[in-house]
Parts: sequence; structure tokens; C-alpha cells
Amino acid sequence: MTAFAASLHDFSMNDIDGKPFAMKNLHGKAVLVVNVASKCGYTPQYAGLESLYQKYKDRGLVIVGVPANNFGGQEPGTNEEIKTFCSRKYSVTFPMLSKVSVKGADMVPLYGFLTSAKGGDVKWNFTKFLVGKDGQVLGRFEPAVAPDAPELAAAIESALK
Repeated sequence: MTAFAASLHDFSMNDIDGKPFAMKNLHGKAVLVVNVASKCGYTPQYAGLESLYQKYKDRGLVIVGVPANNFGGQEPGTNEEIKTFCSRKYSVTFPMLSKVSVKGADMVPLYGFLTSAKGGDVKWNFTKFLVGKDGQVLGRFEPAVAPDAPELAAAIESALK
């Protein structure tokens, strides 16, 4: 797939365990795609993302964590180490993908799609892309926008209608 894919649903990646994760299975759900890192000042947002997931998952929100080591070497671990960290420290239950690159020449096609739709290159960890039930990017929230920010909640509520 290229950055010119029609929707989020056109992509498939591997989950944190290395198994195929087809985005087409998220059709009809609102999706928050977040590039995450374990050793970042924003890492405590994992707790807020998990709270957000628990609050909205039954209404159709899926949060997808995308580990990336593009910024300051803040995600140096293996997939197994990342999974253990997220589970033990933050009790993460939302889907996590395998570690990839979200910027630069080796950027995965999914991020080509997301960044071409909203705001250009990802500038740091915990950038959040809200995707509608139809797979189209609805909004982008920079790292400083916390998971419990009113503007993010309003956008999620709207996407779930």
C-alpha cells in the first residue's frame, strides 16, 4: 500500500506479537492511532490512553499503539520488552503493533497515509490521529494534547455518532 491508499482499512501491519493485524477489521469503528515510546516524557499518557479505551471501547473506539524509535531513541526495546513494559506498568489492553518507523525514508505506508491527510510529518512521540468509522482521518492531536483533553473527547464523541 502507498500513502495514496483510500482509507485506513487498506493497511495491514503486524501486531506486537508479530501476527498480522488487518486494519480492515476496524471498519465501522473510530480509531485513535498513536505513535508511542516507553522512555519519553509523554510515556505516562499510556495510562490516559488505557482509560480512554476503557471508557469508549464498548461504543466503538479502538486505540492502536504504534511503537516507534524515531525520536531521541526513546523506544529502544524489542517488541517483547515493549509489550511487557506496557502491560506491567500501565495495564495496556488496547491493540499494540510491532515497532516501526513513523518518519523518514523508512516510514511505514500507514504513516504516509496518516501524515499526508493531516499535518505532515510526525514531530514527536504520542501524536494522535483520529480516524472515522469509514477509515478517513478526522483529526490530529499533537503530543501535548493529553488523552483526557476536552478537545480530544469531543472529537471522539463526534466520531462515534
